[in-house]
Amino acid sequence: MRITGLIVVAFLVVSFGIFPLVSAEPTLEIIMEKKTYSYCEKLFYTIKVSEVTGKPAIIHIRDEAGKGSSAIPIPISELENPVPSRMAFEKEIFPLGKYYIDVEYEEQKVTAEFSLIDGNNICLPIAIQSIFTNWLSGNVVDGFIIDAFEKFVDDEIIKVPFEINQDNVYQIDIPDWVRENSSLWWYQGLISDQELIQVFKYLLDEEIITVQMN
Repeated sequence: MRITGLIVVAFLVVSFGIFPLVSAEPTLEIIMEKKTYSYCEKLFYTIKVSEVTGKPAIIHIRDEAGKGSSAIPIPISELENPVPSRMAFEKEIFPLGKYYIDVEYEEQKVTAEFSLIDGNNICLPIAIQSIFTNWLSGNVVDGFIIDAFEKFVDDEIIKVPFEINQDNVYQIDIPDWVRENSSLWWYQGLISDQELIQVFKYLLDEEIITVQMN
């Protein structure tokens, strides 16, 4: 009878999953969109966990020299949590080479790496992007856009053929179609920074944008 009883217990364990409860540690993984980025592109990766506990993941991004960002908390609300960067890689800020993403979550730590290369892309610096947004909203005059190109973009990329000062900055006129079409398309993500720069380069080279003399 005792042996029969043990057989019954074994059958129940196999058939109905009556196993001792085991507390497994949550797992953590970084899924990279890709391993190589170039200037003007935005970093994108996904933090994958096996358990949502209500606590955030803490990330650091560092370069080969060990120089890194401060701790950045990322909310973990799903098993897979996309982490898109709002800022593109800029030459003035990010040197070429390898970078590492360190993620810590519920005492688990993982690291992923990616490389930054020079793909000869041309992009608008962050300082100009904010000015463009204000210009599209009607908060700044046309001249401030051209002034931003003169100050923040290399002459080899776009050359402003006249000097801008506090007097003539208000005498510069950009055709309405540039604001209503090309610039708006850029803001909506329909054209790239490089395509927008080419529009302004053409207008300046052809002297369509000039200082309007009174």
